[in-house]
Amino acid sequence: MPAGEEGDDPVGLAQLLGAQHNRLIAVYRHARFLRMSQADPGSPDPARAEPSVSAHDLPPQDDDPGTFPTSPAPVLVAADSRFLRRFLFMAVVAIIGLQVINHVWGLLGGFLFNLLLAWLIAISVDPLVSALVRRGMKRGAATGVVAMSSFALIAIFIALFGSVLAQQVTALVFALPELALDIIAWVNGTFDADIDPTRIITDLNLTSAQVTEIASYLAGGILGVFTGVVGAVFDFFTIVVFSFYFSADSPRIKRWIASWLKPSRQVVFVNVWDISVQKAGGFVISKLALASISAFFHSLFFALIDIPYWLPMGIFAGVVSQFIPTIGTYIGVALPALFAAFEDPLDILWIVIFATVYQQLENYVLTPRISTRTMDINSGVALASVFIGAALFGPIGAIIGIPLAAIVIAVSEAYGQRYALHPSVERLTPP
Repeated sequence: MPAGEEGDDPVGLAQLLGAQHNRLIAVYRHARFLRMSQADPGSPDPARAEPSVSAHDLPPQDDDPGTFPTSPAPVLVAADSRFLRRFLFMAVVAIIGLQVINHVWGLLGGFLFNLLLAWLIAISVDPLVSALVRRGMKRGAATGVVAMSSFALIAIFIALFGSVLAQQVTALVFALPELALDIIAWVNGTFDADIDPTRIITDLNLTSAQVTEIASYLAGGILGVFTGVVGAVFDFFTIVVFSFYFSADSPRIKRWIASWLKPSRQVVFVNVWDISVQKAGGFVISKLALASISAFFHSLFFALIDIPYWLPMGIFAGVVSQFIPTIGTYIGVALPALFAAFEDPLDILWIVIFATVYQQLENYVLTPRISTRTMDINSGVALASVFIGAALFGPIGAIIGIPLAAIVIAVSEAYGQRYALHPSVERLTPP
């Protein structure tokens, strides 16, 4: 075979590559042994440990005639078959596990949320239960007294105002389309706008058919909303039963959970539990008390000046002002003022004056007396917790968002560490 055709011979090329590979392995072994011998002077002689490498064994140089430049040997990476099988198995198990968890959560999500509500209610009434226990009453009996008192107050309210509230809520629902038309007409006339009222009514789901459907659902009264649907009844009794259980057996539940933890973590768990109950429970009780007082006085004032739908408007103003911080007071009186604007615009002035006076009375008289032993939450944090709770769980989430935030803040204040400001920072950021 001619010399120029040597590179075209597959057999010769394979032999040449094999020789180059063997020479590289020999060079690598020799270099590795030299490094080991430098690190350990007592290592055996290279001639006895590894065969010596001569110039013949070295790879040819680039300027050597009759040869071609060689590149380093490629590094082949192979996956361990056992590792690959284990990885695939774990991936399949993880996917199946996520699917099972998702399916179980879809079935039990509502029940678990009811348990969360029951636990929050138990925490909320714990200050009252503990006060009765300190007076010598057993915890189960104290929980029963608090529960019966709560049911009695609810029954009295329904007996006195249940029918009025149901009628006004139904009338309010029927009046929403007319209110929307009045607002659109006012905007068009005041700002020379050209808003299509029919389109707005349709977009807001305030058509006659939809309003009639909502009103017929509410026509049975507030009690009928809860008892008309079997699912609502089940949820109601689930929350009541577990609230009583969590409150009556709170010490036993706490000890049982602590028994599953290491001794070093038991103290931390008990402290977190106690802090959550004391701080968050007192916070919820104070907010409920302030909301009840605010709803009572707002409803009374709205009835005196003959605001349409005065009872639901007063309850709305009282609850929103307490559970939506900073802007809750303004939202609470904005809706009644909107209804009053189309009846008697002068009522708007009276509503603003009353809201301002009551806000000062609440800030300087009621809140210091009711919330002296409870924690204070930053307005921004409380507002964010309301929005996050509403996004996750709807209207109920907006109500329970602040208690959950109160628990987190109470625990972080107990176990977190804060430092004094550096003098330079304190000068730059005045209080």
